[in-house]
Amino acid sequence: MKRTNPVKFWAQRLSLRHVLTGMVLLWVLLLILFPLGGMFQKVLAAEPVSCLKSLLAPSARLSFKLTFWLTLGAVILNTFFGLVIALILVRQNFRGKLLLEGLIDLPFAVSPVVTGFMFITLFGNNSIMGHFFDEKGIRIIYAFPGMMLVTLFVTFPFVIREIVPVLKEYGVEQEESAYVLGASSWQTFRKVTLPSIKWGLLYGITLTIARSIGEFGAVLVVSGAIINKTQTATLYVHQQFTDFNYTGAFAAASVLALISFVFIMMIQFSQKKVKGGTWE
Repeated sequence: MKRTNPVKFWAQRLSLRHVLTGMVLLWVLLLILFPLGGMFQKVLAAEPVSCLKSLLAPSARLSFKLTFWLTLGAVILNTFFGLVIALILVRQNFRGKLLLEGLIDLPFAVSPVVTGFMFITLFGNNSIMGHFFDEKGIRIIYAFPGMMLVTLFVTFPFVIREIVPVLKEYGVEQEESAYVLGASSWQTFRKVTLPSIKWGLLYGITLTIARSIGEFGAVLVVSGAIINKTQTATLYVHQQFTDFNYTGAFAAASVLALISFVFIMMIQFSQKKVKGGTWE
């Protein structure tokens, strides 16, 4: 009886689709789930009292509070201006449009550390603008305004890049119909345009939140990481790690990861619920 080669047997049974699916799942497992699992394993292995004590420390609470305000400011401002810019890019033709589209993607290409130094050059003590604001009693660098500016910079493209493709796909026919029927610009935007881009807008906001929460390099440069003053949650994690307080570092890092994950999954579940779909 002729024996079948097991390698050839399974190669025939498995299709290319299954192989590619397995490769993708393995890659996600190695790149995302293993690191997350390792971090949460460290937290679970530590004493709950120690983790809670680290998270409730005054410096930790202030760092999370500062991260919250930076994130809130970035979401409000970049959502408003991102929505306006996206509408202009899709609905208007003007000279310099291509340059504007390139500048919008600049935060993706520039290192966060370089971003921080850019703002120090612009608003530092030796700069013209820095000297101007110092005379007015307004501190930009090593203070909240500078941290807010770099957070706005690194999160600037997300809302725009999520909305623009949706607007292009949606077209202008329904908006023009609303105008013909007598609707005002605000009514058309609220009842026609906004519902059509809501999922792109929500994805952009979610990415802005996640990026604001996780920003490190740019904020580190412009803030100075002053404990109880300009230390965000990510800077607190770094400081705890360098001080060999691994329990506090992993506990705070786990909270940040969970917050970002919850926001992303909320959008996914909401979209599936509205569409009446099921997980595939």
